Amino acid sequence: MKKSPRILFVGNFLVRHWGRGRTGIDMRLAAGAMRNGWQVLTFSERDVTRFLAPLGFMRNVGAKMMNSRLVKTARNWRPDFVFMSHCDYVTNATLNAIHAAVPGVKIVHINCDPVETEHCRAQISRRRESCDAIFVTTAGDVLKQWSTGRNVVGFFPNPSDPSFEVEDNSLRADFKYDLFFAGRPALADARKALLDELAPMIDPSVRLGFFGMGSPLVVGRDYEDAIAASKMGLSINRFENWKWYASDRITHLMGNGVLTFMYDGNDMQRFFSDREAVYFHSARELAEKISFYNSHDDARRAVAAEGRAKYHALFDARRVLKCMMEAALGEEFSEKYEWAEEVYR
Repeated sequence: MKKSPRILFVGNFLVRHWGRGRTGIDMRLAAGAMRNGWQVLTFSERDVTRFLAPLGFMRNVGAKMMNSRLVKTARNWRPDFVFMSHCDYVTNATLNAIHAAVPGVKIVHINCDPVETEHCRAQISRRRESCDAIFVTTAGDVLKQWSTGRNVVGFFPNPSDPSFEVEDNSLRADFKYDLFFAGRPALADARKALLDELAPMIDPSVRLGFFGMGSPLVVGRDYEDAIAASKMGLSINRFENWKWYASDRITHLMGNGVLTFMYDGNDMQRFFSDREAVYFHSARELAEKISFYNSHDDARRAVAAEGRAKYHALFDARRVLKCMMEAALGEEFSEKYEWAEEVYR
């Protein structure tokens, strides 16, 4: 790999939310690249589409113009890598044009959505022929269906970065909320069923910071403030029992030293022991463990501190990005990545 590769990140950088959006994986990977001393340029696909759309709503016209601007950006800046997240407006013809305009560029598709949904699988399948590598936040045999024999397909963990995960709640004892959860309701959502079953089992003394799922949702700075005010949190997903899958909520919780409860069926024990996270199998078991850690603060702080340190050590954005770049180039891995067995090349 070059000493200072040039990386173009194409994603949703939430410009049009005017500070009310929630910073995601794109921003963390860009931050990791800069911490590695690499050159970074960002291109916010949805924002550019909307800004170029005549009268602000003719999205088909805006999308066509955005694709043209993206090719122009790549031609002018000549990146070594293009990392592209969901980006439904970007066409494969545009990616092929970038390959032609920038010889040797590696185009990498990253997807953090649950692969159980038809929309997510369609997004990934669409990029099989136009991308040099595909990485998703789910591991297991499901990855092999996107291999063409010419591309790289693999798992990548939700990355953390110290400029985003700035809190360490394991050091504190004063909180507004004892238990935090935030999520948008969706169809076939296992989280809603779990929360409904859990609610009557939770000790009334536990102060709940639950947002969404029938309560007002918090976004942007309000979301960050709610996490900073929380002692414990639920890392639960719309779909469970997928190897290593977790929404980026796990980063926000563990990375900020919030004691994190997670379902035991996703094999996350591979990365985090019960000294670093709290696992549960049923709502009853979860309620009992919430009660225990809420009343045993030394134990809560110890597990939260170990979990925070482990998360930042394993899933630092610098490591996560470097692993994907080395894989896309076909290079030998420069270090032992704990998830490398789920990268196929």
